[in-house]
Formats: sequence, C-alpha cells, structure tokens
Amino acid sequence: MEITIRQKDLLGKIVKEYIKSARPVSSKLLEKKYKLSISPATIRIEMQDLTREGFLFQPHTSAGRVPTDKGYRFFVDTLLEKGFFKKDFDLKISSWIEKEIKDTIQFIQSLTKDLAFFSSNLALSYLSDEKILWREGWVKILQKPEFREKKLVSDFAELLRNFEEEIKDLKVNSGIQVYIGKENFLPKAKNFSIIISKCYFPKKKRGILAILGPKRMDYNKNISLLSFCTRLLEQF
Repeated sequence: MEITIRQKDLLGKIVKEYIKSARPVSSKLLEKKYKLSISPATIRIEMQDLTREGFLFQPHTSAGRVPTDKGYRFFVDTLLEKGFFKKDFDLKISSWIEKEIKDTIQFIQSLTKDLAFFSSNLALSYLSDEKILWREGWVKILQKPEFREKKLVSDFAELLRNFEEEIKDLKVNSGIQVYIGKENFLPKAKNFSIIISKCYFPKKKRGILAILGPKRMDYNKNISLLSFCTRLLEQF
C-alpha cells in the first residue's frame, strides 16, 4: 500500500505528539487539537491502516497509537520540517567559538556541553587524531520518562559503552546519519536512536559528533543542531 497524503499528515502529527508527550496518541486528541476536516471514524480507520502497514502500533487495546521504527524512519526521511533554526543555540555557540578556538580541548568540551543542553539528550564528541572522547548530558536524559524502567537505563548504559568502544573504528560518511531502533549497528539499541556526523574541529582536526537518546527524541531539533555544528566547524 502506498501511503496517502492524508495518512502522511496524520502520521506526522502522531509522531510529533508522541515526541512531546510520551503517551499513545488517540484519534480523539487529533480531532480536538488539530480540528481536522475529517470525521473521528475516518481518523480511526486511517490510523488502523497505518498500524496494519507497520507505521504505528497499539500498546494496549484501549490505548492510542505509538510510532514504530518504520514510522519514525518515514518521518525522518519524508516529513521533517525544513529550515528548523535554534536561534539561542546559534547565538551561544557563535559568541564563544572564536574566544576558545585556540584551545581545541576546551572548545570541544564546551561544544559537547551545549549540544547536550540544547538537544536534551546525551552528546558525544570524539577527537580522532588524539583519541579523546567527551560525553555530556546524563542528568537531562535520565529525567526522560523512558528511563523510569531500570532495564532501559542498563540497556542505554551498555549501548553507550559499546558505542565508545567502537567509535574509533566507525566509518562515518559525509552528512548526518540517523539510526533508529533496530537499525542501529550495536546491541541493546532497539529502544534508542543515534544521530552521528563526522566533523573537523579547529585546526582541521578530524572528529565525530553524535547525539544518543530514546527513539522518542526530537529529530527535527537534533538533526538541525548537529547539522548546524558541523557547518559552523567547517569555517575553522
């Protein structure tokens, strides 16, 4: 089945709502919040079709719908908003980038902290030439509702450990790469997403930037932040 324009619209709204609330999204919520020009019965039918095609799943019989890996992937590839711009992030990074450019280590540490802060996820930076890795953002990420489950905390810790062990051998192509759930190349990753990009830190030192977090991360924001950082670093 080829997904219709109306189904694309509904899927995009469902993904965004779930990212915001971490709660299954119901047809009633969609009708009430977005004042759609279709009946509640039609919304339910469309959601059932999206579920049947693997874009959504229903965690409980009486619950609304939650995006699947396939749903997130379609959202990232097709429905992301173009031109997302985090002005306060731009101003903050631009304000200190030239001041700290002489001290590469301090620069990368500050960049990693800000990337973690604005993404609300775990941020990693890796300086390939010197094999130094930074990670920031534990406090914020552990406040997310997903990590109320202890197993997910231990799974995420193992994912991070595996990622850190493999990072020196990663072959990162040009552009932003997004791995969602089971697409991830590491074990214990089915509930998480990784956004990663190669970059060049000041003085043309090779490196990697990455954001790790639950699948329910804000892809619009995080992809834009990582893209902004890599583009900015190209100036130096």
